[in-house]
Amino acid sequence: MKKNIAAHILIVDDEAYIRRTLKSVLENEPYEVDEAVDGVDCLAKIKLKKYDVIFLDIRMPRLDGMEALEKVQELSPESSVVMISGHGNIETAVESVRKGAFDFLQKPLDLNRVLITIRNAMDRSNLITETKVLQRRVHQSKVQEIIGDSEAIAKVKRQIEMAAEADGARVLIMGPNGTGKELVARHVHEQSARKNGPFVEVNCAAIPSELIESILFGHIKGSFTGAIKDQTGKFEQAHGGTLFLDEIGDMSPKAQATILRALQENKISRVGSDKDIKVDVRIISATNKNLREEINKGRFREDLYNRLEVIDVYVPSLNERKEDIPILVEHFLKTISAEYGFKTQKEFSIDAIIALQNINWTGNIRQLRNVVERLLIYCRDEKVITDEHIEKYVVASRGHHRYEDLFSSYDTLEDLLRYVASEYKKYKGVKA
Repeated sequence: MKKNIAAHILIVDDEAYIRRTLKSVLENEPYEVDEAVDGVDCLAKIKLKKYDVIFLDIRMPRLDGMEALEKVQELSPESSVVMISGHGNIETAVESVRKGAFDFLQKPLDLNRVLITIRNAMDRSNLITETKVLQRRVHQSKVQEIIGDSEAIAKVKRQIEMAAEADGARVLIMGPNGTGKELVARHVHEQSARKNGPFVEVNCAAIPSELIESILFGHIKGSFTGAIKDQTGKFEQAHGGTLFLDEIGDMSPKAQATILRALQENKISRVGSDKDIKVDVRIISATNKNLREEINKGRFREDLYNRLEVIDVYVPSLNERKEDIPILVEHFLKTISAEYGFKTQKEFSIDAIIALQNINWTGNIRQLRNVVERLLIYCRDEKVITDEHIEKYVVASRGHHRYEDLFSSYDTLEDLLRYVASEYKKYKGVKA
């Protein structure tokens, strides 16, 4: 079956093993990946083809990344450019973002961080039509309903009500990726006395450690190279409302210390300023990790955990609430059909629903939504989606592993490369 391409990605790096390792990993996803050896090669390729995400190394021969970035902005402004470097610092990170880069990653590249960055970049990519973007923004302006009748979801709703009533208490939301932790956070905010205040979200895993203080607390003009004007941080932006710290378990040690200090003192100061600013902010955090295990491994601060976990909410995986699949499918059927403008009324047969309930949903609600969307596209001319469609377009297409499953034990591309080299030697009959 021909691969359904979801995004076109270009990797620009003069180090061949970086390009090839990234490419081999990303091609396990529905991505089409090309390589460029330097900035000149990059510009030649984007003149011939549109790329949704471009990974651009900073130090390269002929044309370095910073120079190439400016030209990429002119030739392909819709592309999300992610700068990568093994010699990065706060000045280069700020400068690249100021020039239009979507993000800045330091080598050695972290596989989970690469995944998160692509996912975030795709949120602003041009993969969907302008109409669909506008529909999504309108839809997200209202807090979506939490769909489900299971006891597991009923418990989550009770916990949300309790957390909303305890207005000042910090909330820690736990659960696997794709279960809807952000939605739970928004419901806590909307049902609380702070509902008329701002809801400010921070993806902790996506913030470079060099920029953490500037992003959270803001900075004053001239405080560092690239600080061309005063900038308010996320804490000030959330004053009187809620600050949602997503992916808190992926925060760097420096970021953890920075957050802890702010929570202890209930005040912040902008980078470059000695003036304290009092902030009235409710903290809601979320993670897909077991923070107790992270503490035992020395990767998360226990004192920060104790300050974040006043009220905890566990969002169950889809495998723990499969009785909700029929109502979830019906909900996605209506919303996705409206987004695409499908006029033909569709329905899922009972056998199709049973087949979906028999699937192991490692990607949870997000995965189920994507599956329903895929079925609506492939079965566009069908009125009833059956178990045969499930077998053909869902089960059969899962013959390959997602790279998160394959390489989750490798923290960096270098670790993965060593593993690949070792396996290759075994394959060739050479003692590793």
